[in-house]
Amino acid sequence: MKYDLTVIGGGLAGSEAAWQAASFGLKVKLYEMRPETPTPAHKTDKLAEIVCSNSLKSDEVGTAPYLLKEELRRANSLLLEVAKGCRVPAGAALAVDREIFATEVTRHIEANPNIDLVRAELKEIPNQGQVIIATGPLTSASLSKAICELTGREHLYFYDAISPVVDAETINYDKVFRAARYDKGDKDYINCPMNIDEYNAFYDALISAESVPIKDFEKALYFEGCLPIEELARRGRDTLRFGPMKPVGLVDPKTGKFPYAAVQLRQENLMADSYNLVGFQNHLKFGEQKQVLRLIPGLENAEFIKYGQIHRNTYINAPDMLNTLLQVKKEPRIYFAGQISGVEGYVESIATGLVSGITAARISKGLQPIPLPRVSAIGSLLNYVANCEVRPFQPANITFSLLPTVEVEERRRVKQKAERRQLQVKLALEAFDEWLKEVFPK
Repeated sequence: MKYDLTVIGGGLAGSEAAWQAASFGLKVKLYEMRPETPTPAHKTDKLAEIVCSNSLKSDEVGTAPYLLKEELRRANSLLLEVAKGCRVPAGAALAVDREIFATEVTRHIEANPNIDLVRAELKEIPNQGQVIIATGPLTSASLSKAICELTGREHLYFYDAISPVVDAETINYDKVFRAARYDKGDKDYINCPMNIDEYNAFYDALISAESVPIKDFEKALYFEGCLPIEELARRGRDTLRFGPMKPVGLVDPKTGKFPYAAVQLRQENLMADSYNLVGFQNHLKFGEQKQVLRLIPGLENAEFIKYGQIHRNTYINAPDMLNTLLQVKKEPRIYFAGQISGVEGYVESIATGLVSGITAARISKGLQPIPLPRVSAIGSLLNYVANCEVRPFQPANITFSLLPTVEVEERRRVKQKAERRQLQVKLALEAFDEWLKEVFPK
């Protein structure tokens, strides 16, 4: 078979890119090295396997993560459609049963007649034809070398961490309560409240616990949006209470007040037989984790299905390399998508896959690529990747700060901020809909 496009990597971005290109009628060759070549974080051979949190972040109308998801839904994203079908309770967030999610994405890709899924490690970048590199933060050593030769420099990196998962049957439900923060959505979270003495005991044990050592030749570079809890704790005794253990919006029914601190547990799968500790990614040794985490009220006898872990996330220096369509400036037949391209987050990775897949498809069909409107969430994200002036460059999640600012009537600060965001969402979706009409003319 003659292929129109090669996609390297069957993660979130690669799967979405292959699907979008195939939907345009392209013949796509999709390489996924697992299970032939495993990674330090993946556990299965499924495509689009989620290895960190099972949350795709907020889906609350009016938020920046919602806006990004809404644009993808309007563009018929395969992965957002699959996520809808395997959603688990998580308040205002979109969280999924990660096993069903990966299984369903794999099923769709394998059943697509325009996609040839090859289970093998591709060690070099093909020297002709359009290529999307979506190998993620755990790119193999061989392909990393080829990418270094393409870019003319070493990759950048940061460390990312995975949260622990606890067996639901081992939670002491007499000490916890169900609620969503500020009663947004149903009572989807299990909350473990702490008083000041319990918090201080937990904090002292956490900062004295032993971590897995990082290799001598590497620095401990962490993504600010996903810091290990022990790193957060070292910034001050109350830091956790303003982060993953913040008690605001959670009224303890036993006291009628906010607890001093709280740990939230989010349902891990549709069976509700396991829960992950929200924001509790860490790099502690497994034995230390068990001791420290069992100090949390309700988890005194908890059995952990998965302990927290850390892994290295590799990414390129995108502003020096890519344009706003994720093409390599000096060789535009090659694209980067997913976390390796310089975005952070599941949905952000899906967005880069969608854009690269559609762009490659249009070029293959002899059509002009159509840049995303700058005012849209996806357009703003790609603008950051291609044009970020801050050095050293670091990956980013979608936030309103990436979107163009808009002026609203001068009012009380809180109301003014809310109106500005409403206007940003309105303008973004209007512009994105116009882009869709150009990309998919009727």
